[in-house]
Amino acid sequence: MTHLASSLTEGPLSPAQAALVVSLAEAAHQADGVAPLSEHALLHVQHPQARPGDDAGPARDLLVVRDGAAVAYAHLDLAPDAETGDLSGELVVHPEHRRQGHGSALVEALLSGGTAASQSSPGGIRLWAHGDLPSAGAFAEARGFRRARSLWQMRRPLADGPELPEPAFPPGVTVRTFAVGKDEEAWLAVNARAFAHHPEQGAWTRADLDLREAEPWFDPEGFFLAERDGELAGFHWTKVHPQGPDGTPEGEVYVVGIDPGRQGGGLGRALTLVGLRYLHGRGLGHVMLYVDEDNTAAAGMYTALGFSRRTTDVMYLHPR
Repeated sequence: MTHLASSLTEGPLSPAQAALVVSLAEAAHQADGVAPLSEHALLHVQHPQARPGDDAGPARDLLVVRDGAAVAYAHLDLAPDAETGDLSGELVVHPEHRRQGHGSALVEALLSGGTAASQSSPGGIRLWAHGDLPSAGAFAEARGFRRARSLWQMRRPLADGPELPEPAFPPGVTVRTFAVGKDEEAWLAVNARAFAHHPEQGAWTRADLDLREAEPWFDPEGFFLAERDGELAGFHWTKVHPQGPDGTPEGEVYVVGIDPGRQGGGLGRALTLVGLRYLHGRGLGHVMLYVDEDNTAAAGMYTALGFSRRTTDVMYLHPR
């Protein structure tokens, strides 16, 4: 990658560099029809100091700049997966600068380490390909990556979709909305237990939650908590996107989680319906969600509620 060395930089992003990455992501989104970076990665780009880590920082940022514009960017979380030790990240190349070696240079840099934290990880490198574009799959496979995980985006009409049934909660369960400044720690504890084997969601910290509470879209009135015997049993956090695929606002089943010790009785389905009915009441035309392809129980429930698969995100793994 010597031909790119003069423009490839690594380290915490400055505000100016962060703005370049956001512009790069927008250009790729417009060209490909799918966002190249997840919410998690974009929040890291825009708030690099929000998750203080060790001396190496919580993530690696690799940025290629040419003539004052971002050509390519890669993000790698330095917290290894609890089970595999893998590190996961994302990569995007500007549509006007593809097939020029920039993506390969970033992959080489990620695989070679670069920081003590990434070099000491016993696992491999996992990269997301949003939208499962054929070009992204060919790029990954040509560089020794294999498909390791698929995440479905499912979508359902609200205004003209099937009627939403009334939620039926197990006995003793009550539902209320999230109280900012009061419910954070209890929610984080249940979220960690509910997603103990989920490589991203289960690792959320108070800083991750605070970041989202500060986002313009955050609305505690759309964040529902189910309680039983005075303790949090589950939750459904909804989100409203200002602009969906058809140009109008779109709802999202952002996160649904049930405390493993309180599963059963249809609590997850009932909480899902509470959020869907709330989004329907907001006058939204559609609602979307993400679910792992191999989570057949959840995918089956969402299908029964009128959702269908729209796109797929694929995680590619390189064993290093």
